[in-house]
Amino acid sequence: MNAISPVALLLIDVQQGMDDPRWGARNNPDAEKKIGALLAAWRQAKWPVIHVQHMSQEPGSPLRADAPGNALKPEAMPRDDEPVFRKTVNSAFIGTTLETYLRGEGIHALVIVGITTDHCVSTTVRMAGNLGFDVVVVEDATATFERTGPDGVRYSADQMHRVALASLHGEFAQVQSAHDVLARVIQRG
Repeated sequence: MNAISPVALLLIDVQQGMDDPRWGARNNPDAEKKIGALLAAWRQAKWPVIHVQHMSQEPGSPLRADAPGNALKPEAMPRDDEPVFRKTVNSAFIGTTLETYLRGEGIHALVIVGITTDHCVSTTVRMAGNLGFDVVVVEDATATFERTGPDGVRYSADQMHRVALASLHGEFAQVQSAHDVLARVIQRG
């Protein structure tokens, strides 16, 4: 985390619809608890907090704007002074003004949390890294679901999570624990 510019906490798709059983088995059941702790620390330090909300265009999706699952979870509810960027694809940078906002606020570093590790979190992290932002992904404040590959092989949620983080670490971001990130917030705050 850069000591010169503000470090923003970017919360991705922490929405009620992520609890829908259609997604399958999920890893990291404490992710929302860690997200809540990070959010509280950021607010205490008066550092920027940014929310991202997925507005699915898929018929029947629990994340559609008209579905109850579109609502953000209590652990990630934005305050009035915290911007919410609404997206319809995996990347928080596509179809939104997120990049313009970050640059306008002088934000060069992001700590990213949310759901799902291998989809919207990963896609946003990759783009943020390519756009020149310093990025930290909080491994235990992200989560994903089990998946079946095109060959029919089933991959557990934990496997998907670990592989997604491994592909991001050192290339697009640094992967760190909530404990380590919180220790630096307290130290700097």
